[in-house]
Amino acid sequence: MRVHSLFLYPVKSLAGIAVDSFELDQFGPAGDRRWMLVDDECQFVTQRTVPQLALVQPSLGADGGVSITLPGQPLIALQASGESLSVRVWRDWVQGQVGCDAANGAVSRFCGLSLRFVFMPHSSFRQVQTNLATERRRVSFADGYPLLVTNTASLVELNERLAVSVDMRHFRPNIVVDGAAAWSEDSWQAVTIGEGSYRVLKPCSRCVMTTVNPDTGEKAASVQPLRTLATYRRTADGIMFGMNAIHDSPCRLSVGDCVIVNQSE
Repeated sequence: MRVHSLFLYPVKSLAGIAVDSFELDQFGPAGDRRWMLVDDECQFVTQRTVPQLALVQPSLGADGGVSITLPGQPLIALQASGESLSVRVWRDWVQGQVGCDAANGAVSRFCGLSLRFVFMPHSSFRQVQTNLATERRRVSFADGYPLLVTNTASLVELNERLAVSVDMRHFRPNIVVDGAAAWSEDSWQAVTIGEGSYRVLKPCSRCVMTTVNPDTGEKAASVQPLRTLATYRRTADGIMFGMNAIHDSPCRLSVGDCVIVNQSE
């Protein structure tokens, strides 16, 4: 098995970036979901309610800085201001730094909503979900864990059931593995990828975001692929595709790295 592809999401719920490699730091993939959008109630905003966010493309500078491009508009750099703001992502309240007025105004006009970018500084600590990872470990604005791992064969099997195929971008993974049997990832518990070790903690419950077309920013009227997944991938905890994981220590991960399953159920 090998790493087929890698993705970063510099801003939670904006488009992803396919990369050849990334470093894993204390937060997870370096630069992943350190930015997020919030509304006037300081609540996080995603494609679940604003699907056109899929059309906002982030980019990474050589210095690690993040910029965004809205359709038909020039590049705008995201810059954190000196204003601190307590913001909510799921059940967690986290201290963030408000982004610059230019970016806030541009995305608000594009979405027709009052939105602000917020940045999670190193001084802010958000605990990874503790039901499966009990030690003190931080996570960015990702939903609950720093990594999402998916399997190309599972997507192929799903697409065989769909009238219109979807690609892996619908599931927003960080690490895509090739060479494994379909759905074998369900049983993985500990893996080595390249020189790093990882714990595979739980299946990832999927939502309506999987129905957003990453090229058009529109939800599928057919509610696919979620509707089909629900017919055979539903558990007591939700409709599952992909696995949440956590890295044991900082390391570098690259496309082509060997994947070894060290422990499985």
